[in-house]
Amino acid sequence: MEHDYDRELLDFIQSNPSPYHVIEAQRKRLLEAGYEQLLESEHWTIRAGGKYFVTRNGSAIIAFRVPKREFRGFMLMASHSDSPMLKIKENPEINVEGTYQKLNVEVYGGALLAPWLDRPLSVAGRVLVRTETGVVSRLVNVDRDLLLIPSLAIHMDREANSGHAYKVQRDLLPLYGMAGAEPLLETVSGACGADAGDILGHDLFVYDRQAPSVWGAGGAFLSSPRLDDVQCAFASLTGFLESQPGESIPVHVVFDNEEIGSSTRQGAASTFLEDTLRRLASALGLTESEYLQKLPQSFMLSADNAHALHPNYADRCDPVNRPKMGGGVVLKFSGNQKYTTDAVSAAVVRMLAEKGGVRLQTFVNHSDIPGGTTLGNISVQHVAVKTADVGIAQLAMHSPYETCGSGDTAELAALARTLFSASLLERANEEYTVV
Repeated sequence: MEHDYDRELLDFIQSNPSPYHVIEAQRKRLLEAGYEQLLESEHWTIRAGGKYFVTRNGSAIIAFRVPKREFRGFMLMASHSDSPMLKIKENPEINVEGTYQKLNVEVYGGALLAPWLDRPLSVAGRVLVRTETGVVSRLVNVDRDLLLIPSLAIHMDREANSGHAYKVQRDLLPLYGMAGAEPLLETVSGACGADAGDILGHDLFVYDRQAPSVWGAGGAFLSSPRLDDVQCAFASLTGFLESQPGESIPVHVVFDNEEIGSSTRQGAASTFLEDTLRRLASALGLTESEYLQKLPQSFMLSADNAHALHPNYADRCDPVNRPKMGGGVVLKFSGNQKYTTDAVSAAVVRMLAEKGGVRLQTFVNHSDIPGGTTLGNISVQHVAVKTADVGIAQLAMHSPYETCGSGDTAELAALARTLFSASLLERANEEYTVV
């Protein structure tokens, strides 16, 4: 049966409103596909032909398959589970002059703030619940319209349309209820079947409740919360599960905390990927030298969405390298190596794209408008493999409601499927073949 990748993506995003939900959904999908979960705290027994995955912090995951014969290297695709959001602080309730109750939040990541106002919001994440033997993590999603951040009327700010410098502590606190409303943790505990008094910790986020939509003439566009970067995480796992056994070990990686610099134990700056690959190599009987010999014949796609040509701000784009929505996978370049792509990795991606029948387009920042970075350059400081940055062209990056082109999810899944089925051969000095 032919897949409707766009609809599957939108259903996935709507069902998984926090990084913890994203990883749990991927964990369940891997289990259903016959993968075995490994725990970092236990000894790993890995066999040829086996299928495995490991999680860290409930918000990052690495899955891999072991060939039945000796393998050449690792074929990796890395994305991230987090998106810019509003994170709920400890002791979140704030009483407003005995009339209303609002919630105390802080911005997580480089969020575009204005679009958060005047839209239905709710709360999702995880809580740590006391048990007889310790604590257990539970996912929570208050699956109803619960919050809203009201704008100030134009009558009270006549300069509002001339630009507004948002102060998070004043302008971005969501309205929760009337004074005397039940504490937020009471509402949260009811949503996850726990007693509020047993909640010993929480990582809770405000999320956008607006449903994803396919729209435009001919259904050309799709809009949704958290396209950056759940779209890439979804496409990576989809391609991973659809790929065919090859001569290398395919490795699906989803880190957390890319939006805040990746410097956490589950981020790209952590040892999570390095630890996993070294333990895998050791369990297969490889020496340290043999493990290092695999890295030059390995390749990684750092997958994070890219900026599309904007219909109203074409002048903000590079004059030539300006990807369009619906135009296929974007290969990203930066002379200052904000992206990892170089001549070698670009050539490998182009060979993979030809092999998989995937359309490619290129992105380079406007020379006077520096862009952001992704997880690729951070990750390769721990696992030094050839890497290229790719993604899907989108508008309104870091808004709570982002837009991309229909059909591009299928293109990225096809590139992932091709990558995970292939191997990179280093035949001689600076001579490479993709098989």
